[in-house]
Amino acid sequence: MIENLIYLIIIVVFIIFGLPIIQRRMLIAKRISIINKLEKKHASRIITMIHRQEALSLFGFPIIKYIDIEDSERILRAIHLTDEDVPIEIIMHTPGGLVLASEQIASALQRHRARVTAYVPHYAMSGGTMIALTADEIIMDHDAVMGPIDPQIGDPTRGSYPAASILAALKKDNPNRSDNTLILGDIAEKAIRQTGEKTFNLLKNKMDE
Repeated sequence: MIENLIYLIIIVVFIIFGLPIIQRRMLIAKRISIINKLEKKHASRIITMIHRQEALSLFGFPIIKYIDIEDSERILRAIHLTDEDVPIEIIMHTPGGLVLASEQIASALQRHRARVTAYVPHYAMSGGTMIALTADEIIMDHDAVMGPIDPQIGDPTRGSYPAASILAALKKDNPNRSDNTLILGDIAEKAIRQTGEKTFNLLKNKMDE
């Protein structure tokens, strides 16, 4: 009886912890196989930046994924290892993320000598939009969307907020506004200005001023 119970517990633990890992690895292997076939067909280097939250769930709760330093390290390495004469195709499905990581990826793609194509099958928001705009061509599904390049300002006590929303809130009269809010407003203003300048520098050679 006890042995059967232990065996049942082992099966349940495997289903809870082991099965999602196996499914994830199978998905990655399938994705790599498809990418290899596409690279041979297009004679290009394909880079993916896919943040599908539903594919990374634990106990039914999604693990939020976004553009981070690990993404920039991985993608920069892929770009640097790609011959300058080989076209790059980047497939993006992302809600955005860290400004620094997004800027690093965008700058590296901009410097690549061969043609760069960005594919947006569903959505590329904020930092994803910045990266896509550096490409020579953006290919999107009819229903795909790209969002504004909107830096997020983090507050340890209240989470993250769009910088534009913080500035909009500061325009309203409020005599009880805290010093912390004023500091966030200053950070938000600088973040928007710096992001705008970076985006302009990335795009100034692609269009008339």
